[in-house]
Amino acid sequence: MRAKDIAMLLLLAALWGASYLFIRVAVPSFGPLMLVELRVLLAAASLAVYALVRRQRLRLLHRWWQYLVLGAVNAALPFALISFAELRLDAALASILNATTPMFTAVVSWLWLKDPFTLKKMGGVLLGIVGVAIVIGWHPGSGAHVAWLFASGSLLAAIFYAVGGVFSSRQFQGEKPLDMAVGQQLGAGVVLFPFCFAALPHTVPSGAAILSVAGLAVLCTALAYLLYFALIQNVGALKTLTVTFLVPVFGVLWGSLFLHEEITMHLILGLLVILLSVGLVVNIRFKRRQHPLTPDSKAL
Repeated sequence: MRAKDIAMLLLLAALWGASYLFIRVAVPSFGPLMLVELRVLLAAASLAVYALVRRQRLRLLHRWWQYLVLGAVNAALPFALISFAELRLDAALASILNATTPMFTAVVSWLWLKDPFTLKKMGGVLLGIVGVAIVIGWHPGSGAHVAWLFASGSLLAAIFYAVGGVFSSRQFQGEKPLDMAVGQQLGAGVVLFPFCFAALPHTVPSGAAILSVAGLAVLCTALAYLLYFALIQNVGALKTLTVTFLVPVFGVLWGSLFLHEEITMHLILGLLVILLSVGLVVNIRFKRRQHPLTPDSKAL
């Protein structure tokens, strides 16, 4: 990859890793549902302004019901579940658990698209389960079941991301990336609208919480999607997928730097095991090019 593409990949990972930091700061003040509603609507508005400046026409109504489904399974539900989880979980732990998304995608693709579920993928899934157990811990006591309850929110979010990814690959072939980004956020906003006002904040949110919502929407959602789709166009989906390995690293880093979260050995070990499982599932391989003038789209 060119230096520019590497810089974009690192920035994307840093932004998506920071989303867990912003959620951890904002969710106690806004609650999961209102936080997600503000996030998706502000992100959609930011992307719409970008499209207006670039004079790109958005086409959404011809697939309105698909965008509602995509918004529900790929934004509204996973965003809300992660926000719920971070009512109790550290930002670092939530980011690590969400790295299991490729693992669940392999299972969903097998069940839905009949993709081959090889022994290598099966081993990756089983190893990922071990990694999850390590990062959450098997500590006995009254607090153990509470930790697993909130952690299950992050894991269920990863499952919805997997379903959303497969659904989008089936339903949105040929659609413009910007249309998909805006349509997904608007669809999520419509789906959540009847529910978010049932849990309005009881107090005025702090300045830090308000800034976190703005950062979450504009930087970690709108800007991040633009970077993500640009990378897919520049270097392909396979190389862009390496962001999966970087997001939890930044999630742990930001949580430690700004929230003073403790980085424990079992957290690091669990992260390494999960990343290894992801490598097995997605079959990431490093290849040397046979000729300097011959591009190898599968080489990382």
